[in-house]
Amino acid sequence: MAMSCTQSSDAASSRPAADPESSFAHFTETVFSSLRRADQRRWAHTYVEALLNTPGKKSIRRLAQTVSTSPTTVQSLRQLVSLSPWDWDPVLYALTRWADRHGPDPVCAIGRASLPKRGESSVGVHRYFDLSSGRALNGQLALGAFMCFGPVQVPVDWRLHLPVEWTEDERLRRRTRIPDTMPYRPMWAQALQLIDTLGARTGSMSAPIVADMSSDPDVALLIHGLGRRGRDFVMAVPHNLTVLPVGESEQTTIAQLVARPRASLGAPEMVVVTAPDGSSRSTRVHAGLVHLTGTQRRPVGPPHRLFAEILPGSRPGHLWVTSLTQCHLGGVASLAALASCTTSAVEHMERDFGLLDFEGRSLPGWYHHMVLVSAAYVYQGLAHRSSPGRAEQHPGSDPKDRGEDA
Repeated sequence: MAMSCTQSSDAASSRPAADPESSFAHFTETVFSSLRRADQRRWAHTYVEALLNTPGKKSIRRLAQTVSTSPTTVQSLRQLVSLSPWDWDPVLYALTRWADRHGPDPVCAIGRASLPKRGESSVGVHRYFDLSSGRALNGQLALGAFMCFGPVQVPVDWRLHLPVEWTEDERLRRRTRIPDTMPYRPMWAQALQLIDTLGARTGSMSAPIVADMSSDPDVALLIHGLGRRGRDFVMAVPHNLTVLPVGESEQTTIAQLVARPRASLGAPEMVVVTAPDGSSRSTRVHAGLVHLTGTQRRPVGPPHRLFAEILPGSRPGHLWVTSLTQCHLGGVASLAALASCTTSAVEHMERDFGLLDFEGRSLPGWYHHMVLVSAAYVYQGLAHRSSPGRAEQHPGSDPKDRGEDA
């Protein structure tokens, strides 16, 4: 559901804010405190500072030119990302805890990042069909966990999707340094793992989950997993998901149900969708109670609410399933709108924070890059909520520079 969820595309400042705990130095000291060596922590600080202040492409060469005139800086930054042996999980834990203090029980959103790549060198690269563009693409797929603070969504964890051909090929695993302890997990299982991890890090299992899983044919397994955990959710689902309307005996896809409404769905109703920035709009929404069905084509678990915005021309928009059957439909639809904000956040990271400017040939290198980009984005999005201000940007050189990964 469309709504305003733009964030400033200006680079953030590394200038200390009025609150010492919001200063850039305190932020990087906190987030990267698990790095064992002082030089690792220093270069992590430098890398994030460069991400915040380098305009345009964020190749390692251009990042180095932003923060130093030393010819060895490029190698030091490349070493930090691609070769230095530091564990990204403790950093993500610290990043989550730092972000969590900016609001009580923020909504958790699961976002998808599609990272186009040329060739087959990047870890996890494969061809897949992208529903949003209707094209077959070559690249990496990843899921991110985002904490939503009003109109600001910040990434605090990631999972790179490794297809079966990557996890079962020992040659590929060795070449890209995929640990033996990392098995194949389908996208729905990775989303569930992100949700479990975020809950454990924040100590909160009550915040609702918002996710656009409309490209995952196994989304019912994710919904069942959330149900077993007692987690509430608002989730965009594939149009061909099979459901059983409450009070009926014949299964149907949700797309067919919305296109040819039955008595169980009812007439569209007008609801007010409120954006995180406080703006609101009225729209027509179809809604009704449905059961998900299992392998025996019988109802599994409690009924869920199906709803869809009716677009001009009586076309349905995204189709959503939620566990929030007793909540006001306008509030649930407002939660669903957060998914488009998460998509905007991923696009912002691609455009202004270097998300796409890295080859990502090894799995540790990929995660290091995603952690550093996420740290820059979190600081830019949250540090100035209490202490606004922005320092001068350092212009990079050679705009023709391209992303690189040693």
